[in-house]
Amino acid sequence: MTDKRLSLLVPIDFNEQSLIALEQSYNLAKLLRYDIILLYVLEERDFVSSLFSKEDNERALMSINKKLEETAEMVSRKSGCAVEALVLKGKVHQNILKTAGKYHARFILMGTSDQGEQPGQPKSQIGSNTLKVIRQANIPVITFNGKSHFNGCRSILLPLDLTKETRQKVTYAIEIAKLFGAKIKVMSVLWDKNSPEIRQQLQLQMAQVEHFISEVNIPCYTELVEVEGGQNALVPAILDFAYEEADVDLIMIMTQQENRLVEFFVGSAAQNIIRQSHVPVMSIIPKDLGFSYYQF
Repeated sequence: MTDKRLSLLVPIDFNEQSLIALEQSYNLAKLLRYDIILLYVLEERDFVSSLFSKEDNERALMSINKKLEETAEMVSRKSGCAVEALVLKGKVHQNILKTAGKYHARFILMGTSDQGEQPGQPKSQIGSNTLKVIRQANIPVITFNGKSHFNGCRSILLPLDLTKETRQKVTYAIEIAKLFGAKIKVMSVLWDKNSPEIRQQLQLQMAQVEHFISEVNIPCYTELVEVEGGQNALVPAILDFAYEEADVDLIMIMTQQENRLVEFFVGSAAQNIIRQSHVPVMSIIPKDLGFSYYQF
């Protein structure tokens, strides 16, 4: 399955969030007619240990392969899509990124927690492997933090700021909306009520985006949300809006990257949305890195 067929990549470690991500991949793969790639990565520091004999390690590997193959058969029956199961060894995020390239993945779907995290514990941060994938992937990453999700997509929430990169989300929103017959809800947050110029710019941009989306016959609604509390009120305003609308099934955000550094960074607002949102979040890396800061 390494030809030019496109795919969805679902890293799986059998924890709750990775299984939720897997279930949510079915509709998307079916509508796009993509293959599904299931990837389990054995971290060698955990697998190769003096505490276990070679035979123990081989039995563990056989057990994982068997479980993954059974899962792949189940996924194929439920989704109607071609499914390939892979077990690789090494660093988790590196193998995810390499596999995405090798199998022409268009999207990566994964949970926000990593293997080994305690279930039921309050989430204070995104799993390290998940964050590294979001930082470095050159394709959109859809993360799942909530426990239950609508089987499909009714509305997409598109938060906009005044950077030119934020408009790159619009084409992805249109693509997903067409697939699911979804609406697009465009919103901006104004936290400085004493700035009529910014208000006017935000309203103008929302009007332009609404016109562009409506021209392709997708229902589009816009709203400017005014808040107190400055920039710290940004993330709560976005999430409150999503929950109050009740039919938002996907939030699209831009992640921050700084191309002058060896390490890549995800902006704090983007991290907080990914970490706190009960709605799936699609993270998109800006293609033209002209700024060192992106809000969302």
